[in-house]
Amino acid sequence: MRSRFLPEGRLLHTPENEAACASRDGLRRAMEEETVLEGVAQLCDGAHNLLVSVGPFTGFLPREEAALGIAEGTTREIAILSRVGKPVCFQITALEESEGVLRPRLSRRRAQQAALDAMLAGLHPGCILPAVVTHLESFGAFVDIGCGVPSLIGIENISVSRIPHPDQRFRVGQAIFAVVQELDPKLGRVYLTHRELLGTWAENAARFQAGMTVPGIVRGLKEYGAFVELTPNLSGLAERKSGLREGDRVSVYIKAILPERMKIKLLAIDTLPPLNVPAPLEYFLTQGQIEKWKYAPEGCVKVGAETIFA
Repeated sequence: MRSRFLPEGRLLHTPENEAACASRDGLRRAMEEETVLEGVAQLCDGAHNLLVSVGPFTGFLPREEAALGIAEGTTREIAILSRVGKPVCFQITALEESEGVLRPRLSRRRAQQAALDAMLAGLHPGCILPAVVTHLESFGAFVDIGCGVPSLIGIENISVSRIPHPDQRFRVGQAIFAVVQELDPKLGRVYLTHRELLGTWAENAARFQAGMTVPGIVRGLKEYGAFVELTPNLSGLAERKSGLREGDRVSVYIKAILPERMKIKLLAIDTLPPLNVPAPLEYFLTQGQIEKWKYAPEGCVKVGAETIFA
């Protein structure tokens, strides 16, 4: 399923896609076999139809076939307008010809429906799948999980360390991994989580030792100290220092690492220049399936986050 229904942009320059789009015969075979192909949307006309480059041809993608939910009015028009200049997936529904010029008729909706049907039938909670970030809102990150089919990772499920906005973790166009949290065949939705792929407390803490000085980001300020994120799934507590603000990037000295209490004691050293883009994510898992994820280390007196994928 993954090789057939990938996030948009992954198929565009593959030899299989380029070969199928290169000739009339290739397009006919793709139409007969209902193969998903990709091209680039050249423009959107006044009626919100898309013209798509398909190898040496220009395909016509009618508005109502441009995305799932357009015909029903449940998807906004921006889903069409925002595709201009970007890859779009499609199935070929007809090979029309006018004055000797071939113009394939396309349906992105059909490709998306085929992808969604396959996901709802083949995925299970705990399955890890690739995704591409499409846009960010204060409440979470929208991602393409295949053929432009959208899904949402709620901000609370992005990482263990709390963040004020998903742009602290992701950027639009970024390739990531996610975990299926729940499936709703009736609504045709796939719900995702992300934090479980970024490691447990012990896995993250293993990268550090007492006596190290490392960079971090201030994520919370209390009277008794400052919570500093060392990795997206690991934070420590530093003594309160004058001038510190939430979001500041700082260097911290690691005083102690206490697995039995799931604590890291820090000392803030200096303020650092901010990062222009989120730091690259380190995934501990990128394939397969998770049945259960427990954040806290064995023997810890604290109860940490836990996810059971039913």
